[in-house]
Amino acid sequence: MIITIWNGQSFDTEKDLTAAERHILQKLFAWKSMVNTLEEFKEKKERALKMGWNNSGPVNESHSLRMIINDLEKEIILRLNG
Repeated sequence: MIITIWNGQSFDTEKDLTAAERHILQKLFAWKSMVNTLEEFKEKKERALKMGWNNSGPVNESHSLRMIINDLEKEIILRLNG
């Protein structure tokens, strides 16, 4: 999947993210529309990174994942201020 963020930068999830990061990102896409606060989303993100893929342990957040998550956070702020 190709993800393009607010500044036009694109990420190919197959090339730019690990399998564990893709799994976490799927969770975060789901949470993006369900959280009631940005803080709640950040807590979900931290928990997912700490637990890892199928509870396999912590996942280090790559630069690519961080950029995508930043974009999701911007989208949440826009939705909540909507």
